Amino acid sequence: MTWEPQAEGLQQIISILKESQSPDTATQMAVQMKLEEFNRYPDFNNYLIYVLTKLKTEDEPTRSLSGLILKNNIRMHGSTLQPEIVEYIKHECLQAVGDASPLIRATVGILITTIASNGGLQNWPQLLPSLCDMLDNQDYNVCEGAFSALQKICEDSAEILDSAALNRPLNVMIPKFLQYFKHNSPKIRSHAIACINQFIINRSQALMLHIDTFIENLFNLSSDEDHEVRKNVCHGLVMLLEVRMDRLMPHMSQIIEYMLLRTQDSDEGVALEASEFWLSLAEQSICKDVLAPYLPQLAPVLVRGMRYSEIDIILLKGNVEEDDMVPDREEDIRPRFHKSRTHTIRSGEANQAAGGEDDDDEFDDGLDDDNSPSEWNLRKCSAAALDVLANVFREDSLPIVLPILKDTLFHQEWVIKESGVLALGAIAEGCMEGMIPHLPELIPYLISCLSDKKALVRSITCWTLSRYANWVVNQPHDQYLKPLMEELLKRILDSNKRVQEAACSAFATLEEEACTELVPYLEYILKTLVFAFSKYQHKNLLILYDAVGTLADSVGHHLNKPQYIDILMPPLIAKWNLLKDDDKDLFPLLECLSSIATALQSGFLPYCDPVYRRCISLIEQTINQEMLCKQNHTFDHPDKERMIVALDLLSGLAEGLDRYIETLVANSNIMHLLYQCMQDVLPEVRQSSFALLGDLTKACFPHVHPFMGEFFPILGLNLNPDFISVCNNATWAIGEICMKLGEETKQYIHLVLTDLFIIINRPNTPKTLLENTAITIGRLGYVCPVEVAPYLPEFVRQWCTSLRHIRDNDEKDSAFRGMCHMITVNPAGVVPDFIFFCDAIASWVSPPQDLHQMIQKILLGFKTQVGEENWRRFVEQFPSTLAERLVTMYQI
Repeated sequence: MTWEPQAEGLQQIISILKESQSPDTATQMAVQMKLEEFNRYPDFNNYLIYVLTKLKTEDEPTRSLSGLILKNNIRMHGSTLQPEIVEYIKHECLQAVGDASPLIRATVGILITTIASNGGLQNWPQLLPSLCDMLDNQDYNVCEGAFSALQKICEDSAEILDSAALNRPLNVMIPKFLQYFKHNSPKIRSHAIACINQFIINRSQALMLHIDTFIENLFNLSSDEDHEVRKNVCHGLVMLLEVRMDRLMPHMSQIIEYMLLRTQDSDEGVALEASEFWLSLAEQSICKDVLAPYLPQLAPVLVRGMRYSEIDIILLKGNVEEDDMVPDREEDIRPRFHKSRTHTIRSGEANQAAGGEDDDDEFDDGLDDDNSPSEWNLRKCSAAALDVLANVFREDSLPIVLPILKDTLFHQEWVIKESGVLALGAIAEGCMEGMIPHLPELIPYLISCLSDKKALVRSITCWTLSRYANWVVNQPHDQYLKPLMEELLKRILDSNKRVQEAACSAFATLEEEACTELVPYLEYILKTLVFAFSKYQHKNLLILYDAVGTLADSVGHHLNKPQYIDILMPPLIAKWNLLKDDDKDLFPLLECLSSIATALQSGFLPYCDPVYRRCISLIEQTINQEMLCKQNHTFDHPDKERMIVALDLLSGLAEGLDRYIETLVANSNIMHLLYQCMQDVLPEVRQSSFALLGDLTKACFPHVHPFMGEFFPILGLNLNPDFISVCNNATWAIGEICMKLGEETKQYIHLVLTDLFIIINRPNTPKTLLENTAITIGRLGYVCPVEVAPYLPEFVRQWCTSLRHIRDNDEKDSAFRGMCHMITVNPAGVVPDFIFFCDAIASWVSPPQDLHQMIQKILLGFKTQVGEENWRRFVEQFPSTLAERLVTMYQI
């Protein structure tokens, strides 16, 4: 197709492209409107491609911009463009792949991949063959432009390139790419490796056929003078470690030596890519065997990699010691996410925080901050590598690591000392056993480092001490806990914002470890935290709320003393009154108050009325805004987070105030709001609604009772294990409701029973959901044994194995009573799995007297039924500890 632009049209478009480079907002707005107007003309896109590829007299930024606007048009309207226009654009792109300007080549490459991913590679059959042919072109620009475009296609479409739908083009492409590993241009070599690297993780068949050649070629380029090539070689080896370890094994010692070298590469990008190798290797079972001989060389390299570079220090304003009076910039405050309430059962291992949170932020120790790039870097990667290797080698690594710590921790230069403190924190988890003899000397030294004159040393020391908090808490208090707490509280009031933040986080960890051990110091702690409220800038204020909430969670009802309430509540309520309903800062404050309400219980009564009313209002506002939005699309969608946080605070109030919440519930429309929230499209809203439903059921069931007909079908619909937390809370709420409803549950039981059986028998159901499901089935059996008992064979084995780990509590009690009732109704249903029942009842430490008798009666009944001889044979199958336990517990 031949198409020629008109001079006037071309001039208009060029002037718009020039204007759009203006920094002035008004001009930008005018340009946007002009572009939208131009988009009504079909051949506008022809003009754009013409400017990009043909108008060589124009300056490069203007030509490139023309291509980027075209890219956006294809993304937005690609499917509606006339076929001949699309064909024209494709044709021109392929002609311009080898443009003399690197910027234009790159833009054309982006445009090609946008067209390919938008219309599908199968609709541009000549694209891959054309680009592959261009690789052989003697003109460097054509070869480089084609490779650059191919690399983007490989990144975007790795899966489809290996599919039968396209006749497996990789079978041609991979051998072709391998030829270019020896090309004389480093840029081309780099493209070739990067292209093939895209196919390692998916184990693409075409690559697996050539895997040995690929590895051999990687080795040949291992000492390439170009840092991009070295980086891609390292990246390839890191991925091969996960996918084709068998092929690397014969060369493992050379690879380790090579990676040691590259981890110290003068180019930080290469060093970072190589450091990732140690993280990957640590996950492999062979790690200890192959790495042991090299650990003495590797450990000092990793600790060196943890030092702040001069650039880091400048970016972190590491030489600014006092900045606590400088207000935070809004854009520096990272979004925080509320973790919705999940009902968990305290397991025997007692290791689950609510919802079993994972601490993924192990290395948010020194670089994730305001003024700094929070991206993954060499310091973090080195620290993470030392952490995982300490977990692999445990105490065996200490003879190597301790001398390094000795050299760094006490060093005169603060940058080296700081890296030593970070290293000491990094090995805490893996080497704890072996570190214990050294801690009586190290902890006092670290406590003294909390008053180092360098802020970056003070902040990292907070983090490292938090990693040893568990040991500190278990020693005589006067020796370590008291001095640590006093110094950390001083750091909470530090004049450096980074130190304040680190101290608050460390103190929250200490609170979780120490729990009620902090009670003797509560007044001092509260006074410090409250003073910080008046001192902190915006960002750290949010972290402070978290520290106060964690304190309340940790000391519980011990906080409920008038003198503590008088210190803590006035400043919090003052903040509460200042914040408007649409202020994001309301969320962390609501979370904090939720913990305080649960801890203070009746002590929160004087404050509960305004707090309750505001939560109701936040939920109402969100629901109303959503209704407006549905009626009129010009309205913004509401931010559901405030509704979720409000529901969770109401849960905290219900749990803390218990029956005292009755009057508040009676005088509000909370049940109608809850009915709407339970049907929200957002899973997190439903999750929090079911948590609140369960808590209100426990606290004031007469107000929940009239709504059972509406609520039960919704609960049944949410027993969907694809939404684990929603399903978990709905299951728990059903269990709480049936305990209050009693026999009346009969009319609703068919709505939930089948789904509960499916969940308990599903493979890989998470532990918390399994336990809650088992308890709820047990409770349904308790109130409706005749209805549930016929199904015993469908769930009894899973039920028993799910509940053998949980510690004695009311939930376990009601569930086991239910099981006893069901066995009484249908003893035959449990016979094939009776050994599992025996195992489960042996998990009780001390069952209540009447439950003990029920269990004993079932055991005796079973023994009588089968006869002495069969019983003896049956018991002989038991592990000896189980048999002994049954005899001592139930005299059977």
